[in-house]
Amino acid sequence: MKTTAIKYPHIASDARIAGGVPIIKGTRIAVRTVAGYYQLGMTPDEILQSLPHLTPAQLHAALTYYFDHQKQVDRDLKRNADVDHWRRQVRPALPVAA
Repeated sequence: MKTTAIKYPHIASDARIAGGVPIIKGTRIAVRTVAGYYQLGMTPDEILQSLPHLTPAQLHAALTYYFDHQKQVDRDLKRNADVDHWRRQVRPALPVAA
């Protein structure tokens, strides 16, 4: 039996934007951002008020992607909330020449 990959018309990944994580096409809004708002208990209408440049279709596509890839997006959310992780990403400052 052949499986068909699900297409998400409003979701894209581009290594040059947000490190290649899934984003809403035409924006720099990561799916994890929408998922994070949803996890805080915000309704889709409240999320749209917070991100007014998104269309309802874009928002619902991001939520659909999130529910279809919940483990992956939750892992990304957790990593991005990890202060120690981000401290490790910062390169030490170069010494200033006198």
